[in-house]
Amino acid sequence: MSWQAAALLLGGGVMFLMALGTPVVIAFLTVNLIGAVVFMGGLGGIDQLIANATSSITSFALVPVPLFILMGELLFHTGMAVRVFDALDKILGAIRARLAYLTVIGGTIFATLSGSSIANTAMLGSTLMPDMEKRGYKKSLIMGPIIATGSIAMIIPPSSLAVLLGSLAKIDVGALLLAGVVPGIILSVMYLAVIRLHVWIDPEAAPPVSPVSVPTREKALAMLRDVAPMGLVIFAVIGLIILGVASPTESAAFGVLAVAILALFYGKLRWPAVEKALWGTLSVSVMMLVIILASSTFSQLLAFSGASAGLVAWMAGFELGPHATLLAMLAVLVLLGMFMDQLSIMMLTLPIFMPLIAMQGIDPLQFGIIMLLALELSLATPPFGLLLFVMLGVAPKGTSIWEVVRACLPYLACTLVLILTLIWLPGLIIWQ
Repeated sequence: MSWQAAALLLGGGVMFLMALGTPVVIAFLTVNLIGAVVFMGGLGGIDQLIANATSSITSFALVPVPLFILMGELLFHTGMAVRVFDALDKILGAIRARLAYLTVIGGTIFATLSGSSIANTAMLGSTLMPDMEKRGYKKSLIMGPIIATGSIAMIIPPSSLAVLLGSLAKIDVGALLLAGVVPGIILSVMYLAVIRLHVWIDPEAAPPVSPVSVPTREKALAMLRDVAPMGLVIFAVIGLIILGVASPTESAAFGVLAVAILALFYGKLRWPAVEKALWGTLSVSVMMLVIILASSTFSQLLAFSGASAGLVAWMAGFELGPHATLLAMLAVLVLLGMFMDQLSIMMLTLPIFMPLIAMQGIDPLQFGIIMLLALELSLATPPFGLLLFVMLGVAPKGTSIWEVVRACLPYLACTLVLILTLIWLPGLIIWQ
């Protein structure tokens, strides 16, 4: 069978099944079984596929995934995340559009603690949106910052998706986590600038500033009591990796321990909260591990059938330079992001993209961060961006999907500008 026919059978089969509404995992596993029979020798091929699949989910590099998820679940269910937002609200004081700024600043801090874009968006929406509505903020200034900041958790460590990307693409996970720090901070600053510009153009988007101000002493107390202790978690996750004291797996374990210690200190480490956190971690982790199993076997079939080598050779025939190659990959990721979830996109594209970046001499860290940002962009890309529907779920009744889309467009533009900048200025990523 030619590589074109193999690529059509495997890739086209997955796309066809997903178009019929088949769950992602079932679609990939079905195509994997058919591919094993066709390309690996009947039932013996299925046995070989099962043996190969086992090793893909017993990798020590995947241990941080459930640990990072557990961190976020504990922070959410123990109520410590809400304490951080209440404290930041006092610290920001009486400035116009305070709650919009709080969304970005608090959401970025929570992103360094949770590692989940969906959890970040849901928490921001359920915590801040009702208060912003009550105070008279326009929908555009409510929903835009929430969606944009929610997705930052995808790039700022501890990012569960970054761990998965590093594991699947054989990129150093610790280096990839650290490489997301600077782009994540730049993106947050850009979001703050968009809010300032929005309020300057349309002052009615945010209510007039309340004359009531919080005493400096109370602000300092809130900072010391509710915000500063979270630095322990950030240090446990990021600081230990930077210092070379711990691997990503060990730092994830220290992060969970730091969250548990803080929850115990605040008197919030109660069994109902722990039980909810464990169940949430279990459900998300199992889903991710099954998807990794399906992804790894799909990659093996692409290689075994000759489809990967054929596609790479075909792309090489265009003689694109590194920048043009990255731009072409970005276009593919954004296009797929309109119709597919992030894990499915990774599963489909990594077996093809990784040989291409090796051939072009592109630094894997640069590619990894650009891919994470592109996947972040796709989270809010219509018509099927996942965060659009998360936002719609917490938005007031009567809110349309297109209102949500319009609200987040300026923030999507920020992400796109940052991606283009990183293509030409990789030093912002490769600084370690």
